[in-house]
Amino acid sequence: MTQPTEPPPGSADPAGASGGLPGCSWHPDRATGLACTRCGRPACPECLREASVGYHCVDCVQTAQRSQRQATTVAGAAVQTRPIVVPILIAVNLAIFAITAAQAGDLLNNFRSSLFAQWQLWPPVVASGEWWRMLTSGFLHYGPLHLAMNMLALWILGRDLEVLLGKLRFCALYALSLLGGGVAVYLFGDMSTAVAGASGAVFGLMGGLVVAIWRLKLNGTQLYVLLAVNLIISFSIPGISMLGHIGGLVIGALCAGGMLFAPRARRSQVQWATVGLLLVLLVALFITRDAMLGEYICPEDGYCYQPSGFGV
Repeated sequence: MTQPTEPPPGSADPAGASGGLPGCSWHPDRATGLACTRCGRPACPECLREASVGYHCVDCVQTAQRSQRQATTVAGAAVQTRPIVVPILIAVNLAIFAITAAQAGDLLNNFRSSLFAQWQLWPPVVASGEWWRMLTSGFLHYGPLHLAMNMLALWILGRDLEVLLGKLRFCALYALSLLGGGVAVYLFGDMSTAVAGASGAVFGLMGGLVVAIWRLKLNGTQLYVLLAVNLIISFSIPGISMLGHIGGLVIGALCAGGMLFAPRARRSQVQWATVGLLLVLLVALFITRDAMLGEYICPEDGYCYQPSGFGV
């Protein structure tokens, strides 16, 4: 039920006043012995709300809500208690894995699916013009163990960072980290090796949390140890995309730095300028690599691609 924000005409001489009691300022036909403890206007029980001291009328409650300053984090995000984007990302990754497993007819060898072939990051095909693979590859995983490890890391690292940054900033950091890992693989990776997985974005979240710990002056020993262990694994175990991890880590840390250390007076401008500059940098690096690849790239399947995007 909604109530009028202003007393109706004639409330100064309420028709329902009886027994010496005034009428409610919003319902003149209702005599009342109650009044707002803030403005003093007579009000019936329906028009009063319990406050820390006494009862306030609906007008005073609305005025207080408009004037109350909303609590925010150091990144300028509204304080929230539950992550929203992280569960959605996990659900999307699970759904895509289920599709690839169904197409391949094999849970362990889902990489044999048609969707996997269309979305994985294979540098020669990226050079032919399918640049979006640097993003789509981040939603593919080689088997259930690969998926489980990345989704567990996404949940552990992402939920706190999303609460700190807010939904939009978190999405920007995740996407840039994912793209940063893909560009690193495209710039320096083996042209005959296909890459997939959300690890680049996960390492970007790890870099963002490191920056957050510096900004909040917290004890980050556990995170530093976790980061060191993961970097050692990336360098020492074959089959893991070290370049994707490093690219995501660097971009994630830079993005979080711009978001968390932005001056309060120009916070929004600095934050989104950081996102824009990082995106421009990644696009420029991609274009530079495209120009340096040479005339033709010939994968083992016999098809040759030109960096200009035309296949022959």
